Amino acid sequence: MNRREAVQHICALLGGSVLGAGAFLSGCNTNPVSSKKVLFSPHDIDFLNEVGETILPATNTPGAKAAKVGEMMNVMVNDCYVERDQVVFQNGIKDLQARANKEFGKDFIDLTSQQKLALLTKLDNETNEAMKTWQSSSPKPYFRLMKELTLLGYFTSEIGCTQARRYVETPGRYEACIPYKKGDKAWA
Repeated sequence: MNRREAVQHICALLGGSVLGAGAFLSGCNTNPVSSKKVLFSPHDIDFLNEVGETILPATNTPGAKAAKVGEMMNVMVNDCYVERDQVVFQNGIKDLQARANKEFGKDFIDLTSQQKLALLTKLDNETNEAMKTWQSSSPKPYFRLMKELTLLGYFTSEIGCTQARRYVETPGRYEACIPYKKGDKAWA
């Protein structure tokens, strides 16, 4: 092999790695994230915080509202969801508000905690039934998206990691077997 052939082979290798880097970095995603921005109003974010608080209420640890899951949902829907899921999520907010108005004559935010829980429990049961026949080619039900984002937002927040779970900022050594007592928190 002469110098010219060696340079051609090196260029081919480097060119292939540069061209393939885009697919590698995007994770070979065939459904690119939407460039359309969903604008949630402050009322929508308060609404999402209330939904999150109903799913994960404050007990001896702060709830989802304290972890500001509504703000996190706004970011995730805008930055990470494909347009189809963004539309489902936006329509879900409208549907949940309409259900609250139909069943109780008030906005979801104005309902009592028992009314909110009853409405979301009913919706959760409907969603669980829908998920039994769900196909990956169709969008998930909106309440499933809200519930997943609530859990993700809460347990990745500072409150969720440090107060809802056992937290060691700088762990010492690896311990393979740690005794578990019923009622212990999970490790963060």
